[in-house]
Amino acid sequence: MTQDILVPASVSATSRRLGYPEMGAGGFSHVDGTIQFYSRINALLAPDHTVVDLGAGRGAFLEDTVAYRRELRRLQGKVRRVIGLDVDPAVLANPSLDEAHVLEPNGGFPLADASVDLMLSDFTFEHIESPEHVAAEIGRVLRPGGWLCARTPNKRGYIALGARVVPNQLHKAALRRLQPSKQERDTFPTRYRMNAVADLRRLFPEESYDHFTYAADNEPAYAGSSAAAWRLADGILHRAPRPYRSMLYIFIQRRLGPPEATRPGGVS
Repeated sequence: MTQDILVPASVSATSRRLGYPEMGAGGFSHVDGTIQFYSRINALLAPDHTVVDLGAGRGAFLEDTVAYRRELRRLQGKVRRVIGLDVDPAVLANPSLDEAHVLEPNGGFPLADASVDLMLSDFTFEHIESPEHVAAEIGRVLRPGGWLCARTPNKRGYIALGARVVPNQLHKAALRRLQPSKQERDTFPTRYRMNAVADLRRLFPEESYDHFTYAADNEPAYAGSSAAAWRLADGILHRAPRPYRSMLYIFIQRRLGPPEATRPGGVS
């Protein structure tokens, strides 16, 4: 028996108005960053893997009305165990996790050395205060051959540039206008200390890690609900040189070797 997938009429109408008619077939555009990011993550998974979601939060993705995208993000049941880490106690109520821990600021990860096959971090790197400490902990817990997969605004892109112009205390007010669907409880201060290719190569040196990171643009994220603004932003964004595109899709694999070699500044 086949299952009918109904896309709300509002999605179809909005997609046509904003220039993404394909959204009427499934609810997502051909440049949907979430589809791109989690499709690649799913391609790296195996049933016996231990996966860590750094910055897992309360599991807001479960509220996504697009079933295909929501289930692509749900890793529980696809791997042996999904562990969530976050400084926000809301992670303890995240139903998409098998295990959850609240982190102390600048504290260690409550995980054994070389115990993680894949660590994902979705829109968390821009909030990190101490990148050297976080990178060292990631290197400590990743198995040889393990993956770090992260999505974050590119420090050179328009989202990060705009966020650095607007003071942190005004971010929630700005988001209410530009992204009315985003809840204030899902908005946190930004630092942008782990959001450039050069930063990543310094924190995860190439003698210990292989880098497969790229920059890309997706739908305009902060163009509000104006169709004209979306079309203008879309036209500008897709003409930007690749280093200045808005999002970084970070895929870094730890090479086979001693754990000491993976620490920032370490030797191979």
